[in-house]
Amino acid sequence: MIQRTFVVLKPGVVERRLVGRILERIEDEGLSIVALKVVKLGLEEAERLYEVHRGKPFFRDLVDYVASGPVVAAVFEGADAVNVVRKICGLTDPSKAGAGTIRGDFGVSITRNAIHAADSAESAETEIALFFESHELAS
Repeated sequence: MIQRTFVVLKPGVVERRLVGRILERIEDEGLSIVALKVVKLGLEEAERLYEVHRGKPFFRDLVDYVASGPVVAAVFEGADAVNVVRKICGLTDPSKAGAGTIRGDFGVSITRNAIHAADSAESAETEIALFFESHELAS
């Protein structure tokens, strides 16, 4: 099934100039970029992105970090896109993510784990709408 998914490359990835390497890994899995932009999130936007984690002990650190510098927001399209991206991202904790995964290779900590990826097709739709207007998505 062809679907779309959403990712955010976090500020540390932009700062460390790893954007191209990570986007290439996702493309190498057969997915196509259909939207891409560099943005600086405000705290309210970051809170909306991580709304599902509100009330958890790490929520504030996560929101503060993702709003601390520019991020790259992207939409990828392809067969089973959500699961493909989740698999290559690896576990949330980079120390447990495994070599060869994005978080295992580029993550620094649970909060600074390099990438946010939608966890379902429904989440992807919601998150895409937070960052992109429909006319910004290539078909």
